[in-house]
Amino acid sequence: MKGPLLGAMFSRHIKRHPGLVPLIGFISVGLGSAVLYLLRLALYSPDVSWDRKNNPEPWNKLGPTDQYKFMAVSTDYKSLKKDRPSF
Repeated sequence: MKGPLLGAMFSRHIKRHPGLVPLIGFISVGLGSAVLYLLRLALYSPDVSWDRKNNPEPWNKLGPTDQYKFMAVSTDYKSLKKDRPSF
């Protein structure tokens, strides 16, 4: 004999306790934001090197006007000049 499906049990539980809807919503938004932020760090951060053969040091290829921080409060990256040597 088959038991009730997980979705059916979840919807029945939510109908009995409607106060859990905001809690589940906030937890879902928090988990989704954390996953998106970790994906952003893994894909766009210059500290992470996924391909060591073709790009062993990705931080050396950043230009002086590349913004790699999530939020820059007082730095205007477009007006910066290159002050380091090219390798």
